[in-house]
Amino acid sequence: MQSRKAVTKYVRISPRKARLAAGLIRGKAVEEALVRLTYSNLKAGRLLSKTLSSAIANAETQLNIQRTNLVVSEVRVDEGPTMKRAKSKCRGGRSPVLKRTSHFTVVVAANN
Repeated sequence: MQSRKAVTKYVRISPRKARLAAGLIRGKAVEEALVRLTYSNLKAGRLLSKTLSSAIANAETQLNIQRTNLVVSEVRVDEGPTMKRAKSKCRGGRSPVLKRTSHFTVVVAANN
């Protein structure tokens, strides 16, 4: 089976939140997946749709496969590096603030 992938790294959203949007498109046709991400009220939906569009473009240009014949075969959201910050607390104390990042991987394959 012919497939192409797109990877987006260091996206400023926590992986747990991004996996909610990834679950919406897993195993779907690419047209339906784009519609689902566009109309989902999630920040990760907007970010994942860019990666999905890139994977579709890769398949169209490199494999000469039409968009209607593509299906989302794999969506992976991995954890990236965490930026560590601090928030001031009372009496000179501090509490940690973890700003998490994600790596998106979207693989589209020909639906034969």
